[in-house]
Amino acid sequence: MASYLQIADDEKGHDLDLFCVPRHYESDLDKVIIPHGLIMDRTERLARDIIQDMGGHHIVALCVLKGGYKFFADLLDYIKVLNHNSDKSVPLTVDFIRVKSYCNDKSTNSVRVIGGDELSNLSGKNVLIVEDIVETGRTMQTLLSLLNECNPKMVKVVSLLVKRTPRSSGYRPDYIGFEVPDAFLVGYALDYNEYFRDLSHICILNDQAKEKYKV
Repeated sequence: MASYLQIADDEKGHDLDLFCVPRHYESDLDKVIIPHGLIMDRTERLARDIIQDMGGHHIVALCVLKGGYKFFADLLDYIKVLNHNSDKSVPLTVDFIRVKSYCNDKSTNSVRVIGGDELSNLSGKNVLIVEDIVETGRTMQTLLSLLNECNPKMVKVVSLLVKRTPRSSGYRPDYIGFEVPDAFLVGYALDYNEYFRDLSHICILNDQAKEKYKV
């Protein structure tokens, strides 16, 4: 089972005024739940674990857009450093796919994969899917089902966050950064209707903001 850092349900978090938070978001957030520095340290360790497990193989890193782009970039930077500074290095190429399953703060229970016609290029490849957050798990299960039809050699999934929720299908990624409470999280490229991607820390969105930015 994947190891992870658990953020408890009763985690008090950190006051916003202890961190650099964009002024235009200050009234929209309850608290900082995962500071940026902790995200980076955990991402560095995930990079090391991935290289230990998949090293020696050519890896195609598949970024799940849009929320995964920041985690994807930082994870690959750490893998690149490991490639430069260790005896074990791995050839790495990248690809991108967009998956959409949310409207406002609710899952639509339907998963749209944009760019799925390009998955056939992954036949026979070692694929590392890089995701920002796994909630119910149904989105990732749908993507894995589509990908498996293309006969990749190996597929691993790394997700920065996994949410503890009664709505979970039971799916767990191969690599997990943090297990988090069942709250709506934004920041570090996680969005609410495209807002908050420009927030460095992962924060809990308050109810007023859900109405403010609702579409």
